[in-house]
Amino acid sequence: MVGAGSIVFCKTLMSDIMASPALAGSEFALVSRTEPKLRRMEAFGKRMLRENGIPGSVWATLDRREAIRDADFVVVMIQVGGVDAFEMDYRIPLKYGVDQCIADSLGPGGIFRGLRCIPVLVDIARDMQEIARPGAIMLQYANPMAANCLALGKATGVPAVGLCHGVQTTLDLISRYCRVPKEEISYTCGGINHMDWFLSLEHKGRDLYPLLRELFERPEYYKNEKVRGEVFRHFGYFMTESTGHLSEYVPWFRKNRRALEEYCDEPSFGGESGAYYSWCRLIADKYAEHDPLEYEPAGIERRSVEYCSYILEAIVTGKPFRFMGNVVNKGYITNLPDGCCVEVPTFADDRGLHPVFVGELPPQCAALCMTNINSQILAADAALHSDPERLVQAVAMDPLTSAVCTLREIREMCGEMLESEREWLPGFAGKRITPKPEIFIPADCEPVDVPLDPALAIGKRFGTLVTQA
Repeated sequence: MVGAGSIVFCKTLMSDIMASPALAGSEFALVSRTEPKLRRMEAFGKRMLRENGIPGSVWATLDRREAIRDADFVVVMIQVGGVDAFEMDYRIPLKYGVDQCIADSLGPGGIFRGLRCIPVLVDIARDMQEIARPGAIMLQYANPMAANCLALGKATGVPAVGLCHGVQTTLDLISRYCRVPKEEISYTCGGINHMDWFLSLEHKGRDLYPLLRELFERPEYYKNEKVRGEVFRHFGYFMTESTGHLSEYVPWFRKNRRALEEYCDEPSFGGESGAYYSWCRLIADKYAEHDPLEYEPAGIERRSVEYCSYILEAIVTGKPFRFMGNVVNKGYITNLPDGCCVEVPTFADDRGLHPVFVGELPPQCAALCMTNINSQILAADAALHSDPERLVQAVAMDPLTSAVCTLREIREMCGEMLESEREWLPGFAGKRITPKPEIFIPADCEPVDVPLDPALAIGKRFGTLVTQA
């Protein structure tokens, strides 16, 4: 488990695995760069085994290769640069008018998080190819999910799947809105991480979409999720991401004060500026001096909604498990590019991971996904090649940033972020973002007269030249 200093995630996933009888006797190798947190998690893992009478072992190391050696599964939950880097991801773009709520998946914050994370993920994958057991699988939880998984697919051949809980939590929300048990809802999803669309929703053969559409015309439902509700009303399909997240992935809701006040006025993750950074800083400061797990109950009752333990169980036992996985698109969604990262139904069993063919998304849904995919492709390329120009282009293609900033402002912002985050970007050593200063145009400046080939000219009307193609 790489990134085992994660107080919430590592504890949850370990508890889930220990709660599965089929995985009894598992050996947990914990690795992190932060010694105090790592030792706390090691002690808590041992306490969970002991107090619940579960066979197995937990040990920790600062040496990643030692942990990966002979592993069957490698669970990744890293955040390179921690809260200090995250602060720059949020605060520097805010100076340029790019107001982020979460800042971990797209936008300047998500792209720079990917720059820091992708080279480490690739190194982990190469360690797996060299010293893990043959066929070892990476279960990848680190954000930005789509750009990370896209880059892994380009750089390595390690079996990997990206995991998120957006579908599970949204399905729970839909079940409560429609007042039907979520276990009785049949659904099909397809799209990209944090922009996965419920293509069908049924309860015992009844289409739930007419009811859901009716509900989101009511103020009391719409107020809950203004951004997701507004996209639903205009694009026709419900999406897996809540208002705070989704407001960052599209150009309409955070580009100015009026839009923020109208659509992102709910507190915290309902759209508040810097909500996720503020929460992370609060937790980091709170637990800097003492062990948050010291008095945490170690009893294991039931598994969480996270997919990890169920996937491990399916691969160990051969009993298939269906989940939503983030994988490299190999024709699974036909109107999104091959090689990008898509989130599609996936089966796990003793033969490995098996993504399912979805086909075409509704064209408006595919179009909205593409606005994010374009930036993800460029961000992955920038990270894999430590390319400053590709970095600027990735941020320039981000829908929210492009709605707020000029290209020159984007270049200046990226330059400032790169200089501030250099300690976590070793691949960019000695590289700079070349400024493109404003070109001063004197009042008496006339445009250069460029001679036109007469053979191309058809006519000129109202100062517009018409040429033959």
